[in-house]
Amino acid sequence: MDLVTIIGYLAALCSTTSFAPQAWRIIKTRDTSAISSRMYMITVTGFALWLAYGLMKGEWPLILTNGICLGLSAFILAMKLLPQRKKEAVADALDPQA
Repeated sequence: MDLVTIIGYLAALCSTTSFAPQAWRIIKTRDTSAISSRMYMITVTGFALWLAYGLMKGEWPLILTNGICLGLSAFILAMKLLPQRKKEAVADALDPQA
């Protein structure tokens, strides 16, 4: 495997896993007060566009990484926008012990 491919895999790994700690923190704490909804709206839109681009080009690395990033960032945005009662219901369903 050449250096360019290794860097691409590492970049994809960092991108796709970068949202997981924030999503998990929201599930555990139910707190989204410090999260910018505007920033996540832009981020979700960006990932949706990258996913569409990847689909149009048939590029599986773009499709896979941006699909995962879209799912995680959309979850964070949804949790930010949900009323507290529904936010707690979602978090309870995902982690009943929290």
